[in-house]
Amino acid sequence: MRFTMTHPMNSHPYHPDVVSGAGITAIAVAAEKAGFHGFGFTDHPAPSQRWLENGGHDALDPFVAMSFAAAHTTTLRLIPNIVVLPYRNPFVVAKAAATLDLLSDGRFTLAVGVGYLRREFAALGVEFDERAELFEEALEVIRAAWTTDDLTFEGKHFSARGITAHPRPVARPHPPIWIGGNTVAARRRVVRYGDGWCPFPAPAGLAQTAKTAPLDSVERLAELVADLHRRLEAAGRDPGSADIAFSPLHGKGPGDDDFNADEYLSDLQRLAAAGVTWVNVQIPGDGVAPATEALERFGATVIDAI
Repeated sequence: MRFTMTHPMNSHPYHPDVVSGAGITAIAVAAEKAGFHGFGFTDHPAPSQRWLENGGHDALDPFVAMSFAAAHTTTLRLIPNIVVLPYRNPFVVAKAAATLDLLSDGRFTLAVGVGYLRREFAALGVEFDERAELFEEALEVIRAAWTTDDLTFEGKHFSARGITAHPRPVARPHPPIWIGGNTVAARRRVVRYGDGWCPFPAPAGLAQTAKTAPLDSVERLAELVADLHRRLEAAGRDPGSADIAFSPLHGKGPGDDDFNADEYLSDLQRLAAAGVTWVNVQIPGDGVAPATEALERFGATVIDAI
């Protein structure tokens, strides 16, 4: 089991200290010291005020922020949560990702999702109803740009002739690609394009808002992981080769007053039995000190106990 965290800019308004250079450095360094394996940022370049006022959150640019964190750490894997791939031209994503992987000495994982916020798509000039097509075609472009010289690509949304994008990523054959989402389509994409799957806890209401499938129990998660494994095997791939990243369903993290490490460890056992290989740990965002204290607490009571 490995542990990752999303930088705790998880509200609107956010605490200003957590988004300063010093704050990001302190949190990333504390995560690495506590034994975390991954660290990332969310992706909302143009969220609507309405969404922010109804439970949404502000965000930094994930590639810029991960590069900053990479410069102050040595082992943390940079894992965005997640890049909304249809928002961007895939050649630009491929270049940003290759650069980050190179500068971090091969520590980047490209975790991507389709997206669900109509107003954000509109602000960025992207057709919401074409997001699935854009997503899959972009994945083809990115993998090709990372691995192919003199690339010619002809798709519905993207085309290029004679493209060679160097320097290449350090990772071979390319950085891992994780696919987000709870749907059958997401698991199909993992089989075709991905190296990992990152579903997320989603009771019925949240699932409807996020336009994904409900996922509200470890038992259901285990069924979906088994489905993914069957699909990988049918495609001639090793089912154990794909990472599964998930968050504990109970929602209690090391920043909560009633956090119970023993209960958390029991939850981890159930998640591991369901096939989870990476756990996303919730860290408080109400200041740098609460975040670093929670990281230290989690490292001492959970990571060190495994």
